[in-house]
Amino acid sequence: MLPDALLEQVLPRLPGWADGLTPRVAPIEGGITNRNFRLEVGPERYVVRLAGADTALLGIDREAERAAAAAAHAAGVGPEVVAYLPEHGCLVTRFVEGRPIPREDLEREDVLGMVVRSIRAIHDGSPLPAAFWVPTVVRAYERTARDRGVAIPPLYQRLLPVLEEIERAFAAAPVARRPCHNDLLNANLLREGDHVWIVDYEYAGMGDVFFDLGNFSINNGLSDDAQELLLRLYFGTVTPAHRARLALMRIWSDLREGMWGVVQQGISQLDFDYAGYAERHLERCAETAADPRYPRWLEEAARPIGGWNDG
Repeated sequence: MLPDALLEQVLPRLPGWADGLTPRVAPIEGGITNRNFRLEVGPERYVVRLAGADTALLGIDREAERAAAAAAHAAGVGPEVVAYLPEHGCLVTRFVEGRPIPREDLEREDVLGMVVRSIRAIHDGSPLPAAFWVPTVVRAYERTARDRGVAIPPLYQRLLPVLEEIERAFAAAPVARRPCHNDLLNANLLREGDHVWIVDYEYAGMGDVFFDLGNFSINNGLSDDAQELLLRLYFGTVTPAHRARLALMRIWSDLREGMWGVVQQGISQLDFDYAGYAERHLERCAETAADPRYPRWLEEAARPIGGWNDG
């Protein structure tokens, strides 16, 4: 018997089924939004992703996700999309070899350079059909949570001025929107030799490259030295405005992550502590926003960046 009733409906429509081969299916543990399975059909291996409940309320557009995944594959950093069954909320990609990168390895220039090359490949890719802007996302999460009867954490209310202050600073010196991943958790980075695959394009859209860098750096626990290295590897020349935008995007990343956890309390059917997840991210957001350098970050982020390296 297959491990999932919906999977049983989906499998006959996937590659290789009609060849009379017996598929081998195993759950992939660790997902906190969807149900994921590893599928082997003869010599071929795939990842089958079945969307979680009401994920459109998280700002996920499944057609946009498919387009972003295909663009990442064309850029050489995402696995091939081999099937898309929107009526079942199913996306199938080719299985890629690779392992999550230990956080301590991300402090090394050679490893961090591999990650930066893959992130840049996404940023330099084809335009995407969706948009991603943190204030829009966070405010939508708040509305959805209220509609679903989820209590809004008091800490979020105290962080709203921070959201608005940062938004004003960025508006004073806007940067061009580029294709971005917007969810660079460690589990979405898979190292294979000297190449880093990036998976899971649910939140991909046209956005600010500094959000990808900030999201990546805080979710992977980069030290101050590694953050400086990240900027140098990405931009070449590093300015105070680069540092300020990275720091402020780390704040925005935790605010978005925290409110994502709040919304999930009202929609997800998975067994996961979303309340604790939200609390951890909102508390870290508040701690970072309380950094004595925060006022200077706002001032420097409002200045033209300079030193942009498109090479």
